Amino acid sequence: MMLIGFLFLLFLTGGVFPERNCSYQDVLNHLDLTKNNELYYMTRPVKNYKRPTQVSLEVLLYAILDVVEKDQKFIPYVWTVVRWHNEYISWDPNQFCGIDNVSLPTEILWKPDLTIEEMTEKDKAPPSPYLTINDKGDVEVQNDQVLVSTCRMHIYKFPFDIQSCNLSFKSVIHTAKDIRLQASDNSSEATEWSREVMRTQYEWLFINMTVTTNNASDLVSQDIIIYTITMKRRSLLYIVNFLLPILFFLCLDLASFLISENGGEKLSFKVTVLLAVTVMQLILNEILPSSSNKIPLIVVYCIGIFSLMLLSLLDTILVIYLMNKDSASQDSKADRNQSLSEDCNKQGKANFHNCHGEVHKWTQCACIYDASTGETPSELMPVAKEGNCSKLMEEYHALEKLSDELKEMNKTLTLLLSNRKEEEKPGYWTRVAKRVNRVFFIFYVTVVSLFLTFVFLKWNSA
Repeated sequence: MMLIGFLFLLFLTGGVFPERNCSYQDVLNHLDLTKNNELYYMTRPVKNYKRPTQVSLEVLLYAILDVVEKDQKFIPYVWTVVRWHNEYISWDPNQFCGIDNVSLPTEILWKPDLTIEEMTEKDKAPPSPYLTINDKGDVEVQNDQVLVSTCRMHIYKFPFDIQSCNLSFKSVIHTAKDIRLQASDNSSEATEWSREVMRTQYEWLFINMTVTTNNASDLVSQDIIIYTITMKRRSLLYIVNFLLPILFFLCLDLASFLISENGGEKLSFKVTVLLAVTVMQLILNEILPSSSNKIPLIVVYCIGIFSLMLLSLLDTILVIYLMNKDSASQDSKADRNQSLSEDCNKQGKANFHNCHGEVHKWTQCACIYDASTGETPSELMPVAKEGNCSKLMEEYHALEKLSDELKEMNKTLTLLLSNRKEEEKPGYWTRVAKRVNRVFFIFYVTVVSLFLTFVFLKWNSA
């Protein structure tokens, strides 16, 4: 009768079984998965404690948020997938309308206690509230994590450096006897998938990700999976904002050799350029970490240019000192010549006044002499006035005219002497200063060329 009833039901439904109403709760009821069941979340889910739990790990890089060289910190945004097998979970999907996976709150089931050795701060991203189980008992947890980890920075070639930072995953307390870790992807797969899901890289350019599994050699040690993220700094902004300005300051210092040393403009210009390089060094000190085994090439670059500009400043001070020493000796000689010229002028004026007195005496004598010829003074006076005295007065005026001409000649001679002093050949110390400046300029250009070539070759080396 039951067979007849089953065939009749099959005939009515057209040969198709009626669809059952199934739910995830039916699966949970079948597995007896509740928060009160300590079997699932209190201990490691194995039926034989000697059998370790196989845990696979997959890590993908979403973004490189920041790299802080001063604090030696690496802040990536990663996606982690952890999978393991729970021996107490399994069901037949055919009995539950084909349901082969169920999502559960994470606190219901036991989870491996994985941690990252390099982490210095708690994960800032909220953990995933759910995990997924399938009909075979495989459990999977996916998490997005913002990791603040420590990373040893090698800044020797800053800003053309390449950094490699590690993320080492291991269990907190379980040894290899309890948990065996294995990577679910190799280095090429991790690199390719990370490039596909990469959202942003900011200052750093992602190169590759290397996966290394360090299996424990004994059961009391721990398995460790190391993900090494290699990245390259984008150096364009550092070149434009730092390296080129310092190079321009060096070019300005080279151009300052064309400024004359007679004034103080050259000295003040060089001091200003030197102070500008000092400010750039202070900015660099805020970027680079102080704990570095090698002196970075950019520090060598700045200190080298600063030293060269300091030598240039010292050369300018020496040249100005020598030229001032020469001009001081010339000024003292000019003062002596001027004093001698003034003495000569005074003597010339005294001689002129003496000659003027002699003329008056001579005039009087001539008149007296003419009066002693035996003639009366009344008879000789008209003759003296019209004859000898008029002649002597003409000579007196001629002497005055000659004196004026001598004064004009003296002024002209003084002007010519001053012009000749300006156009005369430079002194000994001036010639020495110019020779020193010329030799130092050749030395300066040679050393600058060799130094810049050395630094740039070091930066470009592998």
